[in-house]
Amino acid sequence: MTPPGKVSLYEAIGEDDGLSRLVRAFYDIIEQAPEAQELHLLHRRGHGIAHSRIEQFDYLSGFLGGPQHYVQRHGHSRLREIHDHVPIGPDMRDLWLKCMMKAVAVAGITEPTASLLMQHLTRAAEIARNQD
Repeated sequence: MTPPGKVSLYEAIGEDDGLSRLVRAFYDIIEQAPEAQELHLLHRRGHGIAHSRIEQFDYLSGFLGGPQHYVQRHGHSRLREIHDHVPIGPDMRDLWLKCMMKAVAVAGITEPTASLLMQHLTRAAEIARNQD
């Protein structure tokens, strides 16, 4: 919950519209950028990119201080548990963050919001890491 008078990251990035731009940019990068191929293949082994787009939007909405769509549907938002079936080591974490940093720029998220958002996403990516 965001304290009174403070703006959540969800609000700062433009609520649903801004979050949609971010998630769309991220998965477009995953699907199209040659350097993201390993991440693309990892997503294709699961439920696929279309599913991941929905799940990431729902998760990030609540994670950034907006509606708790993911928790409403799944009952929790524990990143390590959500990604338990996915091998995430330091290289995959860093690739995810690199793609997300590009997506932040493509989505038009500017400073200081971009840096604050990346700080939160970096912590989340480390929590999701389940391999050394």
